[in-house]
Amino acid sequence: MGTDLLYANPLAGPADVTDWVAEGPLSLGGYGGALELSGALDDEEFGEHAHWTFWCPVEFPDHVRVSWEFLPVQEPGLAMVFFSAAGHGGRDLFSAGLAPRSGYYPQYHSGDIDALHVSYFRHKYESERAFRTCNLRKSAGFELVAQGADPLPPAEDARDFYRMELVKDGPRVAFSINGLPLFEWLDESGSVLGGGYLGFRQMAPLRAAYRNLMVEKIQPRQSSLRSLP
Repeated sequence: MGTDLLYANPLAGPADVTDWVAEGPLSLGGYGGALELSGALDDEEFGEHAHWTFWCPVEFPDHVRVSWEFLPVQEPGLAMVFFSAAGHGGRDLFSAGLAPRSGYYPQYHSGDIDALHVSYFRHKYESERAFRTCNLRKSAGFELVAQGADPLPPAEDARDFYRMELVKDGPRVAFSINGLPLFEWLDESGSVLGGGYLGFRQMAPLRAAYRNLMVEKIQPRQSSLRSLP
């Protein structure tokens, strides 16, 4: 399967993301040649308004492979990736006609944008840490469409970066960590999302490091997967 590189960013530090769009109280830093992201507000004081989303400013087409490296530095918290994100009615994600977004989660899953998102480090709440999963949701509507086991360890046990890989190929979405497939899903809803924007999101007080983001164009392929019941 052939690929073409659409975007590459080493994410070596804050200087590599000066054109990215932050929504919510985000703090940028360096972490040994990687980009460290964390919240700028105390989640105990500000609650659900202490979290943030950080958008890559490039709008990508459908049929892409997205990969990046991730390392949890300090818990608790949650990390996710948004993709195929666009405004309702075909509007650009950053259109002035859309409601303002400030990092508050309902604005993203039940507002005036459409997107898919994978939560792949769900260590914010005790119930999530007790039975760890990676979840794929489709929004608007916050619909859980696929789920797989989360192999990522607690931050105290992580010894190196983990390679995350996401494939968006028309109705097919696949997600893996360090080459281990975690889920694959086929959207048979009749309202398949296409291209759009990519963004990282964290729930405070998680500190995490990122590096080596790549987006590649892939050749579409026919999938025989069945969707979840």
